[in-house]
Amino acid sequence: MDLDSVINSVKSRAVEYNLPYFGASTPVETQFIQANSNSTFIVDVRTRAEWAYVGLVPRSLQIEWQSFPTGELNERFLDQLQQNVPIDAFALFLCRSGARSHAAASLASSVGYSKAINIIDGFEGDKDASGHRGNIAGWKFSGLPWIQN
Repeated sequence: MDLDSVINSVKSRAVEYNLPYFGASTPVETQFIQANSNSTFIVDVRTRAEWAYVGLVPRSLQIEWQSFPTGELNERFLDQLQQNVPIDAFALFLCRSGARSHAAASLASSVGYSKAINIIDGFEGDKDASGHRGNIAGWKFSGLPWIQN
């Protein structure tokens, strides 16, 4: 596996799924991009409660998309993103299962982030047959590094 082939896979998903941003990466591809590119930012758009109680990806940047418990959109999201992530960097957006990060990647792309990427399945993935997350997909399921406060 090399960076160019991973990036091509990420970009091909954008075409396949008609995404409005650069691409979609698996958690494993995300970690590979982070390890092999000098300008990569994993932007965790979950809530403060999720970061505190569910866990974090090491070296990720935390910018809430919505606030807990109200679900109110973070009006400063773009300002916070632009203050911390260069517009030409790989900006890989992470949430619980991929929906909020899709919205964040879409918004970032619309304001000029040319390498906005949604992380497929997010941190915990969808629920399994028993209603539990983290057992069928996502960052934690993939066995990638994470920390908990």
